[in-house]
Amino acid sequence: MDRLVSELDPCGEIGNAVKKAVRAVPRHQFIPTVGLVVPTKAPPYMINRDDDPVTWWDTVYSDSIVVTQLMDGAVPLYETISGYTSSASAPSTVADLLNLLDPDPGQRVLEIATGTGWTGALLCHLVGERGQVTSIEIDPAIADQAAKNLAGAGATPTLIVGDGALGWPPGAPYDRVHVTCGVRTLPYTWIEQCRPGATIVLPYCPNFGANHSLRLVVLPDGAAVGRFPGFASYMMLRSQRPVSPLDARGPEERHLLRTRVDPRTIAYAPAGADLAMAALTGLEASHSSESDEDGELFKLWICDPRDPYSWATAVWRPNSVEYDVYQVGHRPVWDEVLNAYFQWVSWGRPGRDRFGMTVTPHGQRIWLDSPDRIVG
Repeated sequence: MDRLVSELDPCGEIGNAVKKAVRAVPRHQFIPTVGLVVPTKAPPYMINRDDDPVTWWDTVYSDSIVVTQLMDGAVPLYETISGYTSSASAPSTVADLLNLLDPDPGQRVLEIATGTGWTGALLCHLVGERGQVTSIEIDPAIADQAAKNLAGAGATPTLIVGDGALGWPPGAPYDRVHVTCGVRTLPYTWIEQCRPGATIVLPYCPNFGANHSLRLVVLPDGAAVGRFPGFASYMMLRSQRPVSPLDARGPEERHLLRTRVDPRTIAYAPAGADLAMAALTGLEASHSSESDEDGELFKLWICDPRDPYSWATAVWRPNSVEYDVYQVGHRPVWDEVLNAYFQWVSWGRPGRDRFGMTVTPHGQRIWLDSPDRIVG
């Protein structure tokens, strides 16, 4: 336990209340016997408490992500493919977001996405007996296991099986909203169910390069305003999962371009650039390192999450001066991304900490430095 607490707070930024909660709520009570561990810089591997208890316990009390579901339960964990749909998040990420949330004893907290139940149990400890935690989980199987985990740990949040995007009006008004799934578009219902001065903490995941933690404060006029204090990335809210790119509907929608901009410049841009490009374009990006008969290559994918027929891929190869860009659809997504990147450069390359968000009943806006300087 001491090692886990030290790993989740190497810089001494996590408050004592969160550390005490982590010590008080054993993580092992929320980890399944068999899980899929997903390291940051190594291949995934299985853990099994019955077959190898030493590795299982060592993993549980380290800063590890343990995937508990693939493809909404349609694929067994041992296939170790992508398509992660539920997990026990890394304790450092959990601690970071709880630290931003900063709940006080006696408060009412709404948690979006129960998952294994560990975060809900930590919230129960933080708000104490006078507080109330309401946790919503959309997947009945996950919710059922979380209920068993929580009962075993002696935690008693109110558990709801339903769509977290709708919140839970019967428990309102809330002092805190804690979101443990990635969100691209913030549902205004969460703000409506908060009292003025409430705090909402979530992983803002436009899925363009880095994703971001976001801390919002609800104002008396019904708006919520806040900034991006750091990095956070979670599995997406199910209603906001991106579409998969599809091939062009006709030859007139296929375009082969050449560019002198190294695709890695976009793929590895700083977090501030990622925020700007996502806000200005509404597009998503991903990348991969591969090889073919011509040698190594790097691919950058750009896609419109609302239109599977609008996407582009830019390919880097060693010693190239120009790079191929294959663009599909009527929307010139590659050109839009380049324009957005150089717009960010023209602003002086601002970092993530200079950006913020305002959410109203009319939508959300990203701004730079102050809420009246709208980016997108």
